Parts: sequence; structure tokens; C-alpha cells
Amino acid sequence: MRRTFHLTFLLLLALIFAACAAPAAAPVGTTPDDSADAEASGEARTLTFWTTEEQPERAQKAQAMLDRFKEASGITVEMVLTNEDQLPNLVTAAVAADTLPDVLFFPVDFAIGWQQQGILNAEAANEVIEDLGPDTFAQGALDLVRVDGSPVAVPSDGWGQVLIYRADLFEAQGLARPDTFEAIRAAAEALHDPDNNFYGIVASTDPGAVFTQQTFEMFALANNCQLADASGAITLNSPECTEAIRFYTDLVRDFGPAGVQDVDTTRATYFAGQSAMVVWSPFILDEMAGLRDNAFPACPECADDPAYLASNSGIVPTILGPSGANPAQYGQVSYIGITSTADVEASKEFANFWFNEGYLDMLGLSVEGKFPMRPGTAENPVQFIEGWKQLETGVDRRAPLSQFYSAETIEQLIAGAGSFQRWGFTQGQGALVAAVYESLAVPQALRDVVDGSMTPEEAAAEIQAAAEDLQ
Repeated sequence: MRRTFHLTFLLLLALIFAACAAPAAAPVGTTPDDSADAEASGEARTLTFWTTEEQPERAQKAQAMLDRFKEASGITVEMVLTNEDQLPNLVTAAVAADTLPDVLFFPVDFAIGWQQQGILNAEAANEVIEDLGPDTFAQGALDLVRVDGSPVAVPSDGWGQVLIYRADLFEAQGLARPDTFEAIRAAAEALHDPDNNFYGIVASTDPGAVFTQQTFEMFALANNCQLADASGAITLNSPECTEAIRFYTDLVRDFGPAGVQDVDTTRATYFAGQSAMVVWSPFILDEMAGLRDNAFPACPECADDPAYLASNSGIVPTILGPSGANPAQYGQVSYIGITSTADVEASKEFANFWFNEGYLDMLGLSVEGKFPMRPGTAENPVQFIEGWKQLETGVDRRAPLSQFYSAETIEQLIAGAGSFQRWGFTQGQGALVAAVYESLAVPQALRDVVDGSMTPEEAAAEIQAAAEDLQ
């Protein structure tokens, strides 16, 4: 879930130009030998780079990093801004037009499918990982995109879904940290006071939003509810999934505000001081500190102290359900992928710069939602973690997260980043994951349960059948 607006017309223009114009001196799709010949002859080399970081302030900072790379390498990188929701269709169009970029920055959802379609050059990605050192990357992020034992892209950064709670109210009531189903329900029930416009929890129930899937999947993973087993068989009608559906829908119906809740309403309710808990991505952290004007805290205490919620909230990265084996955190990881038509050597040089000299600049595009998937180097294993801690976040005002959040909170965020979990990827069902997300079968079934038109058992059977059809 990102804060975006559409700039895809830029990409469409780029596709038209690429299809009609004569190739440049170092065209996309040159072989390593061609690249070497071009370099030896002094011809300029150019890479095309697609990124989903389309927000203007991020794009401006990214361009500055690309300019530094050109100064260091002599390679020009032409950046094209793409909308994440439209990325699959744009890549498909580029394949048809033979205008794939050299390098892609994209979320994990597409990695396995693109590898199966021949879009990604897994060998090139592995060469980058080997050059940088496999042990310098978060192993969980590598594992999410393995095919036949090898990653198909290079993990760049990620964010993990978190449960945020009013630590001041929990302390006053003597409530336990909400990191288990039991503790979450007990706190929601104890603090729920709808007569005074205060709710135990607010979480997404929008049937048309991927955000609902992301939110629920955190609870599902915590209860060992999986999309599929090791053989690839769909397991969404398991007792663990039915239990997770019942818990989640009971929770939001009994202790949340009435009506459909989405990205904006969940944040607004918590920011208004009207909820004890909210489930969101860490992109909320800078806003909760009062650093972004168009998402500003409005709780009664926030009038005198805009960072009141940041100072008085606790953060839970992982939760555990009654049927879960270990605490789990839903995570979204973004990757650098080298395409099958790329100038491989120039793309590898760009990737090496990305994960070394340019890495902290890249993480600084959105600090609160970009945890480094490469914590450090072989010589300094925590180099980029320590550097990330010092980076400033925010939009209208900027400051490091450590100015508002305790060292313990920041360490909790970092600790979970190396072991994010997701449905399906480690079972080899990455392509199915993308299809399930696109279908919105899970958010729609959850909404039906909340509305009372379906039981948890019926919802589990419904999403089981939908996933089997998609598979």
C-alpha cells in the first residue's frame, strides 16, 4: 500500500518512442560483448530503469542518485516512473513491443511470475548477489523469490505491516501488549466505548482494496493459515484459516467503527484519537509524528503536541494466533530485477552502485517504509542499518524517526525486517499470489462475513474455491 498518483502517461510515451525511434548507440538488449565493445570504443552507454517510486519528491531524489552514478560510471540511466497497480500491464505491453527496460524496481508480488514468463534474468541477479555477498542480504527476502534454489531478483528494501496501539491507555488500564490474538481481543473489549466515539480497534474491511488483504494476511500468517502447502495444494479452507477469519471479522465488527473501513478512514480514526489500535504499514510513522500536512494528527492532545500519538503509541511488528507456531509479520519487499533483454554488464554495474554508494540515498526516499534488505557489507554487517537510523523522514517537515520513537521501537521494526512472511512464495506459488490479490476474493469474502451474509466456514470455502480456480 503506497501513497501514489498516476504518471503512467510518461511510460506510454516512452513505449511509443522506443517502438518508433531508431536504437541508440548502446541499445537495450545488447549482449555483454556488445557492451564491452561499446565501452572500448568510447560510445556512451544508456540504461532504461523503471521504478514505482513515482511520487515527485522521491523521483527528484532518485534522479540525483542516478546523476551521481553517471558521474562515477559514464552510464546514463533513463528513469521512467510507473504506477505499481498498472505495472503488470505495462510490462506485458513492453514485452509485446520488445521495449523492456534494462532494470526494474518492483514489489515481490511479480517476481516469480515474471521469471516464469522469461522477463527476468535470474542468472544476472545471482551474479550481483554473489558479488555483493549473499550473507549481506536478509535471508528471508532472498527466500521469497527463489526458483530452483536461486533468487530471481535482488532484494532492495521493504516494510512490514504493524499493529499500533495507544500505549498510554494500555498502561492506564493495565493491559498486556497486544501481540497475541487473546491480548488483542482483551484490549479491544476493555477500551471499546462507542457511546463516546471511541473504538477498540480499527482495521480495513473494504472489499475492493488490497489493503484489506494485506491487513488480514498478517493475522492469517500469525495463526498458521497458509495459501498452499509444500505440494502446492490450496489450504485456505483449513481450520487455521477459518479460525483466523472468525477472529478478524469478529474483532472489526464487535470493536470497530461501523461501515466500510479503508486506508484513509483507519488512519483518520486513529489520528483523531478515536481508536485504541490500528493496523497499518510503517508509512504512517512520519505522519503520526506530525511531519506531513495532508495527514496530520487531530487527537485532542495533538493540538498542543502534534507528535503526541508518536510519543504515546506502541508498535507491534509480529503477532501470534492460538494455532500459530511462531509470531508472524506480513511484509512487502521491493526488488531490483535485471531483465532478459538488458545490457547485463551495465545493469550489474548499476545494481552494484545501488547497493553501495547509492543505497542510503535510495532508502532516504521514504525512510519509514524502506527498511534495508541489505543490512551491511561483509566488512561492516550493520553499515546500512546504522545509516538508515540517521536518515530523516517526513514531507513538509523532516526529522529522524529516533526523534519521536524510542530505540526499542526502532529495533523492533528492524528485527522483523529480515524475516517477513507472505502467503505462497516459499511454497513456489508466487504467480498464484498475484492472481489471488488481483481477484480481491479474500477482501470480498471478509466483507460478507462482517455484514453477516456469510459464515467464516463459508468464507473459507469461498476463497478456497476461488484460489483453486485461479491456480
